[in-house]
Amino acid sequence: MLHAPPVDGRKMTRAEAVVEAIRARVDGRKLAPGARLPSVRGLAATMGVSKSTVVEAYDRLLAEGAIVARRGSGFYVAGPTRPLSLAAIGPQLDRAIDPLWVMRQSLQSGADMLKPGSGWLPESWMPDVAIQRGLRQMAREAIETRTQYDAPLGFAPLRQQLAQRMTERGVSASPDQIILTNSASHALDLVCRFLIEPGDAVLVDDPCYFNFHALLRAHRARIFGAPMTPEGPDVETFARILEAEKPRFYLAIAGLHNPTGATLGPVVAHKLLRLAEKHDTLIVEDEVFADLEPYPATRMASFDGFDRVIQVGSLTKTVSAAFRCGYIAAKPEWIEELIDLKLATGGSSGRLSAVLLHRNLSEGGYRRHLEQLRAKLSDAMGLTLRRLEASGLTPWLEPRGGMFVWARLPGGLDAADIARIGLRRGVVFAPGNVFSLAQGPNPYLRFNVALCGPPRVFAALEEAMNEAARATL
Repeated sequence: MLHAPPVDGRKMTRAEAVVEAIRARVDGRKLAPGARLPSVRGLAATMGVSKSTVVEAYDRLLAEGAIVARRGSGFYVAGPTRPLSLAAIGPQLDRAIDPLWVMRQSLQSGADMLKPGSGWLPESWMPDVAIQRGLRQMAREAIETRTQYDAPLGFAPLRQQLAQRMTERGVSASPDQIILTNSASHALDLVCRFLIEPGDAVLVDDPCYFNFHALLRAHRARIFGAPMTPEGPDVETFARILEAEKPRFYLAIAGLHNPTGATLGPVVAHKLLRLAEKHDTLIVEDEVFADLEPYPATRMASFDGFDRVIQVGSLTKTVSAAFRCGYIAAKPEWIEELIDLKLATGGSSGRLSAVLLHRNLSEGGYRRHLEQLRAKLSDAMGLTLRRLEASGLTPWLEPRGGMFVWARLPGGLDAADIARIGLRRGVVFAPGNVFSLAQGPNPYLRFNVALCGPPRVFAALEEAMNEAARATL
């Protein structure tokens, strides 16, 4: 009889178990390329499942190209066999520490890796019960909810909710000024396509979210950085770059800054807007971490009314990374052109994700969920700050909320060295090198306080610092 082992904390379905049994025989070279698989009837009898279960399993393997069907003959293992690669199933220890290093290591590493350098919350902190309830409701609704493309602007009820949530942060936008996208990164990609040509200058904070660098380089922009202060970018440097380089836009992180945890102050925001207006520079505000703020910080869009500010965001951080949905909010005369770009490059945005997110936001439980998240993050922040200081690191500032702490290593250590050593010890750290435009050694690490609970994180950190220090002697 077939016994289904647990996977990802749940029990396999029978079809999944059949699929995994066949994959194991192929990976173990017990079934070579071209080998004939048992008949549906024969495998069902051998594994103690129904024929329909085997048909479903074979259909899945056919869809992924693992097996092929030959009319009148049966099912065969597809070939050739891929070479066994340890690098493909483990962390890439020799990969250069570039802007995508942290993302790659965090996404491809196994569940046994600790990831205090990643940018998401623990699975147990997410509203999974509400997600399951929403999925069950969607399964009972009209078929077009699950099968049809969405409207060009995106699911209208969700856009209405997003407009209301912007109002709560002091930003006025109608639902028709909001376009749904497949993620915040997709939203920013569309904004880049809309605003810049290769060779155009773009201004960012230094440090800033590493994927900003990668995306802007993909669009062949010239990137300039203004040093961060606890209340926003250094205004004097900001002004010099606008004067000298005439950047097309300034890419800012609204609310809680990534990676430093800083918060834009209202005085600095006013100065940035005046400078942007003087030099005809646009501003793009990233709102991804908005719901983690204990109270709303200054938004440049609240002063500007979307005259020269565009906002992008998503709900990935607080609901689910598996349901991809982002948005763009912009002035009305830009909406049609942005829709055209969206349709040309990605078609419709995900209706299933939008409907599910609408359900989550509509329930009173979502606000309670956010309150609980903020409380958990506050507790985790205090604990992480104490542990960092005990390990000899100096926080750049104490953030007023959110998930990130930006901390300086002692003794002139390079964060890239710590990250490489940590990876060998089963811990993914986020070195400051990937967040900064400046080349060379960087003494900072970004810590996600929600993922710093296990003591092994700080044991590995201290071991890595000791090894790096010995290497410099």
